[in-house]
Amino acid sequence: MTESISNLIAPKNILRIGINMSNFLLVNKDSTFSKPEGLSPEIGKLLARELDLDYEFVTFKNPGLLADAVDYDKWDVGNFAYEKKRAEVIDFSNPYVNIDANFLLNKNSEINQNKDVDNEINKIAVVDRSAYDLWLSGNFKRAKIIRAKTIIETHNLFYNQDVNILAGLKPKLLEELNNNDQFKLIDTPFTFIKQSIGIKKGNSKVINFINNFVSKKIKDGTIKSLLKKYNLEDKLSIPV
Repeated sequence: MTESISNLIAPKNILRIGINMSNFLLVNKDSTFSKPEGLSPEIGKLLARELDLDYEFVTFKNPGLLADAVDYDKWDVGNFAYEKKRAEVIDFSNPYVNIDANFLLNKNSEINQNKDVDNEINKIAVVDRSAYDLWLSGNFKRAKIIRAKTIIETHNLFYNQDVNILAGLKPKLLEELNNNDQFKLIDTPFTFIKQSIGIKKGNSKVINFINNFVSKKIKDGTIKSLLKKYNLEDKLSIPV
């Protein structure tokens, strides 16, 4: 069974693991593109071991580029966030971890609930083609979404008051909150980012195998141990 699945997943007999280098939670900040380290690369290596295959990392600057490469035979599995639009061309496993996505505002803002953000007077900074950008694009109809290439650029938009709301991953927003008492966070996430393993669409055997792999690594405590190893216990949640 494993041998046939290995051939289906990695016909070149080596598992090419696509890594989104822009996710600072899942890939260590000091990682190089040639040698990514962190939770996401570890998951890839564990999958290769499960399949009894050698592996190599194929790294991308952001998740959009990783997703775009699905039809160009550059990777066999990709570790990045599930998103409805991406799922039109990519099959995603069940998530191995979740990340909250929240809104950061100035403390004097009258906005205190997510439902009040989608208003014509609001401008929201997001990372272009991030999972939460795609979620907001599909669910918000009135607020203006201002897209930037990097997380740093979105934060600069907020600092410079080019936008009045910053959308982002909760752990990074909490850093801002701790460094500036003029900000506030809407505690309830507006969405959850499901970190998953993706494959080219259309192979149910492969995605079932990966789902079983993810389930096993959650149940046997492997994911919990990795969160502890990378000091992510308070920043990421394990799906139940």
